[in-house]
Amino acid sequence: MNNDILWQPSEIFIHQTQMYQFMRFVQDKYHRQHFSNYNELYTWSTQNIASFWESVWQFCSIRARTPYHTALTRGKTMREAQWFSGAQLNFADNLLPRQDSKIAIIAYDEKLRRREITYRALYQQVAALADALKKQGVRTHDRIAAYLPNIPETVIAMLAAASIGAVFSSCSPDFGVQGVIDRFEQIQPKILFAADGQYYHGKTYFLMEKIQAITEKVSSIEKVILVPFIEPSPDISHLKNGILFQDFLTDALTPAFEYLPFNHPLYILYSSGTTGKPKCIVHSAGGTLIQHVKELKLHTNLKEEDCIFYYTTCGWMMWNWAVSSLAAGCTLLLYDGSPAYPHAASLFDIIAKEKVSVFGTSAKYLASLQKDHLNIKKTYDLSALRTILSTGSPLSPDTFDYVYQHIQPSVQLASISGGTDIVSCFALGNPVLPVYRGQLQSRGLGMAVDIYNEAGQPVRGQKGELVCTEPFPSMPIYFWNDPSDKLYQAAYFSKFDGVWAHGDYAEITKQNGLIIYGRSDTVLNPGGVRIGTAEIYRQVEKIEAVVDSVAIGQDWENDIRIILFVKLKSDKILDETLTQSIRKIIRDNASPRHVPAKILQVADIPRTLNGKIAELAVRNVVHHLPIKNLEALANPKSLEAFKDRKELGS
Repeated sequence: MNNDILWQPSEIFIHQTQMYQFMRFVQDKYHRQHFSNYNELYTWSTQNIASFWESVWQFCSIRARTPYHTALTRGKTMREAQWFSGAQLNFADNLLPRQDSKIAIIAYDEKLRRREITYRALYQQVAALADALKKQGVRTHDRIAAYLPNIPETVIAMLAAASIGAVFSSCSPDFGVQGVIDRFEQIQPKILFAADGQYYHGKTYFLMEKIQAITEKVSSIEKVILVPFIEPSPDISHLKNGILFQDFLTDALTPAFEYLPFNHPLYILYSSGTTGKPKCIVHSAGGTLIQHVKELKLHTNLKEEDCIFYYTTCGWMMWNWAVSSLAAGCTLLLYDGSPAYPHAASLFDIIAKEKVSVFGTSAKYLASLQKDHLNIKKTYDLSALRTILSTGSPLSPDTFDYVYQHIQPSVQLASISGGTDIVSCFALGNPVLPVYRGQLQSRGLGMAVDIYNEAGQPVRGQKGELVCTEPFPSMPIYFWNDPSDKLYQAAYFSKFDGVWAHGDYAEITKQNGLIIYGRSDTVLNPGGVRIGTAEIYRQVEKIEAVVDSVAIGQDWENDIRIILFVKLKSDKILDETLTQSIRKIIRDNASPRHVPAKILQVADIPRTLNGKIAELAVRNVVHHLPIKNLEALANPKSLEAFKDRKELGS
């Protein structure tokens, strides 16, 4: 076996996957020769876009009241593509594929309170809430907002909104008041779902004052539906137009689904907002549904006997992605709270107990377990765990090794990459392919992903801009309050004419996997050589004393020089010995050009509310430029440590 291959599916396993069954389905449907490997299927899927997505619709049993008459109508540009014209469907109808005693949702919080909801009960609660919303005057296209923890009521609220054709948008309670207002004020929701508080890392956070402040500023809110999470019966007397969740429900038992066009709006998601007010990205019900079932059933091999758990908040698109797992008829596990409370490996207490088969998390979480030298496999029985998914930032090769050595040697480790912009993935796991150290396994079926150099030419084995050259159904349908389409075009189509540029700096490997090197707008360019920040982070993560880091390019003497800021363990200081160790590991494992001109210690590294390193914010502070939206950051005060550093003046 190749030393870089960490996991290899057996022939028996491959033949049992839904990906393999889909290959056979396509062969039979189109009377074509046998696909000898995934890459042949992938090539077919990107050269026969309409036939491919039509096959996904049929293989994954998309439910529609009225069938489509045309799978894809191309326009002059990618932007103008129309999908599944004539179809009338409902997103919630597809996420409620059964009404029986099978467990649909298991939910935990930090206090280890456990709840479970069957598909029958979920169906009925969605019906009761949808009926109440309609009686409240909510209609198709109205916006429903949620300021909620990751709890069953959030899923129920989304499904109820979708069942009547309303548009759902959520922020998690870790968003500050202004951050919520910046988002919800733009979309003008009619209803706000909120919780009285949440638990995080052993502390209780009360939200009633925040909710009042939000409703005072977002004048469109006609009703606040409060979910008791901290108190059994919280006092809502000071809450304007407030009502408790249970008191709002009606006695309806069956949802009256509104069947709507494929491109009917379903979700409004938000850009990070670090360069101004967040952009409001609108995703369609049909596009989200067909993309998610493709990724969950084919690429993740999710089946009804599985239990899937993605550690996420409701402010991250991975929540939307994980909830679509219900379409597979499996069990969805929700958790709200800190992943490291009461101890660093707490999530594995739940994973082992509930026999989770698919676990998703951030690369940062896995790296933190590695830093703590935790031998998870010694402590827990993870025999049910088949797949680990990782996203949010590039997963370093060393962390790949850690997962196989100390978590689960037989697991399929799938690093995945996409984003809020597409509410899905461009590259992700694949149950019929090996896992190569440090690589994302494959480009997603139907996603014509390429790597372009700066001249707009496709390249292999070289770093460049990740692009998509053919339309796909989960492209946003529009941005809110962007009637001229100017913001949309600038976001995706301004770099290369007619081609989606995603903003990732990446490489397609000789194994047809991908390596992501960071965001292309934060690529470092010393001496004209392009360096992805992840290339530096991968080396710095190997240094025991370093907890976190951020690299930026500082304008210096008509060029760019690399500055690396490091957060160290509490008992460490950045002395000359440690500085030289960092320089050496970067020089030896990357190149001399990757070595920072300056390495400086800070108390904390600024991150967005979704946990991503705020490189642009740090760069702006260093260059005395304004930060337009501090509310986008989870720890904005950390930026003070980057201001006016004397070391950066020489």
